[in-house]
Amino acid sequence: MPPKAKITAEMIAQAGTELIRAEGLQALNVRNTAKQLGCSTQPVMYHYPTVAALKEAVYAQADALHTAYLMQPEAENPLLSIGLRYIRFASEERNLFRFLFQSGMMRDTPLRLVTASPDTAPFIAAVAAETGLTEQQAQDVFTLLFMTVHGCASLLANQAMEYDAAYCEKLLARSLSGAAAAVKGEADEKTF
Repeated sequence: MPPKAKITAEMIAQAGTELIRAEGLQALNVRNTAKQLGCSTQPVMYHYPTVAALKEAVYAQADALHTAYLMQPEAENPLLSIGLRYIRFASEERNLFRFLFQSGMMRDTPLRLVTASPDTAPFIAAVAAETGLTEQQAQDVFTLLFMTVHGCASLLANQAMEYDAAYCEKLLARSLSGAAAAVKGEADEKTF
């Protein structure tokens, strides 16, 4: 009799991610995850002794998927492109988006840490280069744009709005130019 395939922690996290993707967070538990893998609950409990530990691992897996989706290379305007992908992800992966951003898993992560993470540095630099703003001003514009993007994505994930790529692109372009003009205007007012 051949040995059974070893169930790894990565396989379990992947199975949990697929459960949430298909059925939502309420489907994530040890029994359903084991069923998804075609195994007993023992390997799941071995790697993740609590549901909280399982949820954290699945969160990390879903976050990695989200990041990979966002970071697809784009030739034109990287900031608008990443914003549009963020919105499209919420439309295409409603359950994963809600798990990542509306399940309470981020409750101890302030907005300033999200928008000032090292991953955002290239986008801040792009905003500064495109608009002629200082790095701090570009950070302020990025934060305003992030709030617009996240708001649209949340509405889509909760089916409170229909996805319209052209409308979203127009909205983000207006938000970017409006935020840049507002930040420039504030800087100009300070010089008087």
